[in-house]
Formats: sequence, C-alpha cells, structure tokens
Amino acid sequence: MKPISKLQYITTSAELAEEACSGGIDWIQLRLKNVGYDEYFAVGKEVQKVCKKHKATFIINDNPKLALDLFADGVHVGKEDPLPQEDIDELLRRGCIIGCTANTIEDFIHLADKPVSYIGLGPFRYTTTKQNLSPVLGLEGYRRLFEEIKSRGLKTPPLIGIGGIETEDVHDLLKTGLHGIAVSGAITNAPDRIKAARKFKHEVSGSFLSHLVPDIGLLTDIIGAIDF
Repeated sequence: MKPISKLQYITTSAELAEEACSGGIDWIQLRLKNVGYDEYFAVGKEVQKVCKKHKATFIINDNPKLALDLFADGVHVGKEDPLPQEDIDELLRRGCIIGCTANTIEDFIHLADKPVSYIGLGPFRYTTTKQNLSPVLGLEGYRRLFEEIKSRGLKTPPLIGIGGIETEDVHDLLKTGLHGIAVSGAITNAPDRIKAARKFKHEVSGSFLSHLVPDIGLLTDIIGAIDF
C-alpha cells in the first residue's frame, strides 16, 4: 500500500489534477456526483493518466467497483456509502488504500475494527464542495475529538482534516494531531491553481518540520556552529 499523503487534493477533472500535480501534490481523489458509471469511468481514466505521469496516488470516491475496474490505488467512502464485503476483500487482496469519513467519536468507535487505511475527519468549516455536510468541527472540535480518542484508548489510522481549509489554517490544524489535510475548493477556485498547490505544499511541509524541530532557528545555529 502506498503511504498516506499529508496533502490530498479532491478534484473533478484531469485538467485540475494536472495543475495540482504540477504544483507538487502527490495524492489525487476523483469525486464525481450524479453521473453514470460510464462517464465516471471515462473521467477516471484521464485522471489516472495524470497520476501515473506525476507518480501521484489515485483514489476514487464512493465507488469501490470503479476503483477495482480502474485498478486505482484505493477508494474513499463516506459515512453513508455501502462497501460490499466482496469489494473490501478484493481491495485488501490488491493492497489498496481504503479511506473512510468520520465526524463524531461514535464514528471512530464504529470504524475501530474495520480495515481502514486513513480517515477523513471533518468538516473543518462550511464548504459548498460537499453535499450532505456533517456538523462543522472547527479547531475546538478537532481538539475535543483527539482528547476523546486518547481517553478511550482508541487506535486510529492517519487522520486527514477536510472541509473548507485554506492555507492560513494549515499550521493550527496540524498542531491538533492531524496527519495531514485534504483540499478542494481552495485550489480549484484559485486564480492560479499551480501556485495555490505549491503554497499548500509549502505550508504542510513547513508545519511538519516545525513539529519535528520546534525551534528551526536554533537548529540552524547548531548546524552552523559545527566544524565540518
């Protein structure tokens, strides 16, 4: 199974995927709503080509059969989306990624014994790119859930924040304990999508390094003082 990226982009077309990947994003989830299987398959083939070109992970949203038929890297299913056992078995046999969605501690309890590779946790704030939106969490909601998860001793896969996230949110979100973030509209609606993708990549990378080394300036001083 491929590693779970700290920056994921949810898109509806190969053109958008190309721009995001050109900006450094290495995880693309294709999410199409209210379309037939043939159209979803056709768009999926084009997005898959982009992902192969850029060596990006390719995830299909809400359609395990399509993920299997396209030999995608994995599938993401929502809280209300069925995932037949035969599809789970085949996805696992192929070493595919299985992503799920959570919004409450009850969701985590429900997923605790499931073969889940990562969990999309949100929404962070209101967003128009997702239908049937669950209650907004905000930073306090994330912190509260992490405290409950810890107090109950629950084991979780990597948790990905999602829902209306902007670049200025990245640092505070990752400080809550999230593994990474998923974005859609902030890149899709940007006047320069490649630049927006690069900015998100920079923010995520910078926040991750700051967690490893809280004082980057101190580290730089130490390295500068070493006599090589």
